[in-house]
Formats: sequence, structure tokens, C-alpha cells
Amino acid sequence: MREVFSNALNAWRANLPFALATLVARQDAAAAEIGTSMAVSIDGGIDGDVGAGCYESDIVEAARLTAVDGISRLLQIDLSGDDLISGGTGCGGRLEVVTWRPVLGFDKFARSACAGVVDSEIDISYERDRIAQTFRLCVVRRRVCVIVGATVLANEIAAFLQRLDVRTIVVDPRAAFATAERLQAVDEILVKWPDDVLPRLLDDKTPLLVVSHDPKIDLPALRCGLRSRAPYVGLLGSRRAQRSRRDALLADGFEADEVERIQGPAGLDLGGVTVPETALSIVAEVVAKSRGGSGTPLSATERPIHRRDDRMGALV
Repeated sequence: MREVFSNALNAWRANLPFALATLVARQDAAAAEIGTSMAVSIDGGIDGDVGAGCYESDIVEAARLTAVDGISRLLQIDLSGDDLISGGTGCGGRLEVVTWRPVLGFDKFARSACAGVVDSEIDISYERDRIAQTFRLCVVRRRVCVIVGATVLANEIAAFLQRLDVRTIVVDPRAAFATAERLQAVDEILVKWPDDVLPRLLDDKTPLLVVSHDPKIDLPALRCGLRSRAPYVGLLGSRRAQRSRRDALLADGFEADEVERIQGPAGLDLGGVTVPETALSIVAEVVAKSRGGSGTPLSATERPIHRRDDRMGALV
């Protein structure tokens, strides 16, 4: 969605007429997250979607009208009507979408939302049954993943995480390896020893991946990871290397249950052999651990397929 706001910001600065449509409420629907937005130009150009399926055209038309007259519009969409089209296989539920034209302060909001370093908020005003309403759109900051080891694999992992709206920081004291040319998908490169920077980077929402293959770098990174509240501490390497790192940590005084926090060899068993396949298996495990997934094939589970995350916006 950051790309939607990036393009909208360009249109705003160029004084091109457009409107945004934002999902402000949903009931029994697993479409998009609350706060998901799309941009619609006055000529019907569309950027993004809000998961309304065949009703998207109604939203586009309402947004086009808003782009012209500046009047916000509330659309209440009953998705159960999809059953008439899909033969009873529609997702059902209800959505509420507001179309709105950016106002003063949009420039600052959009710039912040695109950067993703902090949470970004803007209020959307509209009416429900002629009563004024306000929806606070919150675009949360990008999650962060710290990778120790400026390797080709680190860059592949960063490329996958980029698609998941995750910001990556690579830490490696070897200046010859830790370069922007080698790590083009990485957001930030720190040419530092892990123990100099990891204590301030790791928290209970920041996973740590250790992929350097060098014990002089791996071990200080693992020590920091185990002393932190990182939700995931992954270590690349053979089973022999895994045993070596664990034995060294135990000799350093870490307890066995502390060392057991290390996920190693990092990744899910996908059977991959190439660097991108290895990166995919590691990213899949990070997502599973961060989101509370089991890593089990969906066909073998009975849990809900979609997990809701409504942090993107709140009614005020």
C-alpha cells in the first residue's frame, strides 16, 4: 500500500485530481486489512484495491465523483450478494469503504507512510446518516529484520522481505563484503561488529538471522540474540556447525534452554537447493514464527486460513 500513497503523493504535488478509497470497517469478511486504500484518478485510473471483488467498480465510480466534487462518500457493501454469482462459494460478509479527497497535511502523511520508519496517521472525515464521522487511518511502520552477514543469501532474503513490507538491516564488520553494490535489496548496511549494534536494534518484534558462516561473527551475534527478546533467532549452517556454535554458547555460560531458542539450521524443509530457494525457506519460517503459524501445510490444519491484523486503522 505504500506504493499507492507514493503515487498519490506524486499526483497531489502535480495538482492532478484524484481521490482515495479506504476500507474503514468489515464484518465476517477476510478481504483486505482495515485501512487498505486505493487511489482513483478522475479519468478512472486505478492504483491498488480494497478487496471488494466485483463491487470494486462501484468504489471506483464513487471515487471518481469524489475526485470531482470533493465530497466524501460512505459505501456499505454486502458481499453475500457474491453467492448469486459464485453459486454459493462467495466469501460473504460486509465492507464499509470511504472515498475521500486529500486535504491539507496529506503531503506530510504520505511522505511518512512511504518511508515507513514511524507510524503515520491522518483523519478521514465523512458522514453516516448525516452524522459526522472520523476514521483515523494509520499506516504502521515497516517491520524490521536484522541479518548478520553480508552474503549473497542475505541479499536474497532482503528481496523477499521487501515484498512483505519488511525493512532489512545487514550487520557485518567486513567492509569489503558490506557494500551497497553487493546488497542492493537491503535497506541499511552497518559495517559494525554485531555486539556493538545489536543490543539497540533487537526487540520483541525484530527477528534476527545469522548467516555469516564465520564463528567470529556468528557467536557475538548469537550472544546478543539470546540476550534479547527477539521473536526469532535463526542460524544458517550445517548440523556440524550448529553443534559447534551451541557448544561454544554453552561454554560461555548460556543455559541449554536458552540455546534451544536458536532455530538452526534456519528455514523450513522445502527441499530447495538454490540460493533463492534457501532464502524462501528461511523467510517462510520467519513469517511462521512472527505470525504464530505452525509451518504445517494448510491442507493438514483446521485453523482459519486468514489471520486478521487490524492495526492499520482505528475508529475515533
